[in-house]
Amino acid sequence: MIELEGVPELIDPVMVAAFEGWNDAGDAASTAVAHLDREWKGEVFAALDAEDYYDFQVNRPTVFIENGVRKITWPTTRLSVVRVGGEKPRDLVLVRGIEPSMRWRSFCNEILGFAHELGVELVVVLGALLGDTPHTRPVPINGTTSDPDLARRMDLEETKYEGPTGIVGILQEACSHAGVPAVSLWAAVPHYVSQPPNPKATLALLNRLEDLIDVRIPLGELPEDARAWQVGVDQLASEDSEVAEYVQTLEEARDTAELPEASGEAIAREFERYLRRRDGASGPPGPPGGHATAEGGDGEPSYRRDGPERARPSKPPRREADQDADESSEE
Repeated sequence: MIELEGVPELIDPVMVAAFEGWNDAGDAASTAVAHLDREWKGEVFAALDAEDYYDFQVNRPTVFIENGVRKITWPTTRLSVVRVGGEKPRDLVLVRGIEPSMRWRSFCNEILGFAHELGVELVVVLGALLGDTPHTRPVPINGTTSDPDLARRMDLEETKYEGPTGIVGILQEACSHAGVPAVSLWAAVPHYVSQPPNPKATLALLNRLEDLIDVRIPLGELPEDARAWQVGVDQLASEDSEVAEYVQTLEEARDTAELPEASGEAIAREFERYLRRRDGASGPPGPPGGHATAEGGDGEPSYRRDGPERARPSKPPRREADQDADESSEE
């Protein structure tokens, strides 16, 4: 039995979770939950036992010194709670940790045990994957669910993915089998600049989460960081003609594929978000390893923290025709 001492009765609680590792390209998803925890000053009320779920040779503990005393931080998953909103408050249960090394079913059951005890009405799991998307365009966010009714109600896609999955996919299915409404939001991160951080992808995830749960999220310096990140990547890409040409190819493909949406629902969503934020600004302030890819990981996206000046774009994959041409010239 899970005992939750000191946790008050929650108001319309939503659980928002993210896990470092394969489902977190560029650290985008885990950074988004960390942002919520920091902005709203989350209070940790529980931590899963690291011994049960983590291989410490894969995720090593860290040693630090505090007031002259050596201490150890163990890799784990922590749960915190924050209350948001003014006249219409609601609570968010934030789950932030590392993809477990073992006993995934027990891990999910423990998370669901907390969700049940806290009366969670919806679970939203954030993820990020690597994809063929240009850094110069809006970050694609894919919202999926296994529940057909939820998909229609919340304008989401019903997941059809088959293949290898990570803890995001496992937790979503565990929620579905337990009768808990669950959604996953995936950000697509450019594979050629996948190093963390990617504030642009983190920002896109938070914007989509804001629309989904109808809660105004304080963004802090994220919009400015996202602009600086894009400028930095622009500069680095311009220094390599091959990368610049590849980015242009991705831009053309993206613009052609999404032209109808660009003049319709996407613009309407952005305008509605602008109006909400403008109205909110005049009112009371709000409260304070490898990665999954679009081809092989839950149909979902990635990010990083050393900045574009240290995240030099990698060269695009070479096409077979280019390789054949090189071989012919050598002969």
